[in-house]
Amino acid sequence: MKLFENPYVNVNEAKKNVGTKENAEVALQAARESIILLKNMNSILPLSPGLKIAVIGPNADNTYNQLGDYTAPQDPKRIITILKGLKNLIGENNVKYVKGCSVRDTMNTQFDEAKEAAKQSDVVIMVMGGSSARDFKTSYKETGAAEVNANVISDMEAGEGYDRATLSLMGKQIELLKEVHSTGKPMIVIYISGRPLDMNWADENADALLMAWYPGQEGGQAVAEVLFGNYNPAGRLPVSVPRSVGQIPVYYNKNRPKAHDYIEMPSTPLFPFGFGMSYTKFLYSNLTVKQIGNEEFEISFLLKNIGQYDGDEVVQLYLNDEYSSVVRPEMELKKFTRIFLKTNEEKEIHFTLKSDDFSLVDEGMKRVVEKGIFNVLIGTSSDNIQLKDKIEIK
Repeated sequence: MKLFENPYVNVNEAKKNVGTKENAEVALQAARESIILLKNMNSILPLSPGLKIAVIGPNADNTYNQLGDYTAPQDPKRIITILKGLKNLIGENNVKYVKGCSVRDTMNTQFDEAKEAAKQSDVVIMVMGGSSARDFKTSYKETGAAEVNANVISDMEAGEGYDRATLSLMGKQIELLKEVHSTGKPMIVIYISGRPLDMNWADENADALLMAWYPGQEGGQAVAEVLFGNYNPAGRLPVSVPRSVGQIPVYYNKNRPKAHDYIEMPSTPLFPFGFGMSYTKFLYSNLTVKQIGNEEFEISFLLKNIGQYDGDEVVQLYLNDEYSSVVRPEMELKKFTRIFLKTNEEKEIHFTLKSDDFSLVDEGMKRVVEKGIFNVLIGTSSDNIQLKDKIEIK
């Protein structure tokens, strides 16, 4: 709207530039690309057309919970929830919906109705998680932070002023998952949330698990397309998902030394930084490292789609400094790119590493490049390295 150049605009004219078809198309593509497939047991996804679907959960048909914090009031007609997206894609007659419970409120559960809907369906889609939606009934401080009022139970469990002591699903969500799971129907769990919540139960029991974050106004359409294979997911985790709230730190680029396991559990995250699955498979090969300058190197390798679906791959390049004068992380992400390949298509991928990629801040607080050996690690995530080579800085 060019408000920085001219803050005094005609409001009616400015409205014409908001909520356009082009805006919606961008929102849809952003939602498609950000959905992360975390589990797909026995390749249950993508789903086949003609299935009867039960859609259950507090975030299945909640417009504001898809939008996130600091969202202005929206016209509900513009928001495609997951329930609406599935109905649009496979028809209303193939979809049964029961809310089941709220995000936080422990009253008004519909466990029996949810189980009955599951029994009458081929597959159950559980849409769980949290919310940082401003419900416009919440009171706020002068700073803009929300005031937590124990007497008013909204869905909001994330956002400014909404801190958590645990990462568990709130309310009766776990109980709802267990009740529906007891029907024996295949279960797909989708998280709508703004933080990496506890996913242990879903990882152990669900047939498929997806993270959609706050997918925005077109989020329901994007999720439906991913579930039925109209879009092949390729989102990658920008954070590590912990197994427990007690895992501190759990981020991938923790400084050395490598963490040792806890008494009760491994130190590794449930899902690592950079992780995300696809409906197809990719082959990495022919890694080549070529020096093109004093502290500049060209990295190239071949990437081939060897699966049955066209799709994107997010290739990631990490560096590991074998020895340094100050403590450095075990590994650091330096480059990544998202590549679309058709089935059986192969492309050569190129990255250029420059001096800044190798540099560190030394004891004198100066940024320098030290001599030594660096390991080049190419992979699909921080814990799944496909290709390795070494670089020597002389």
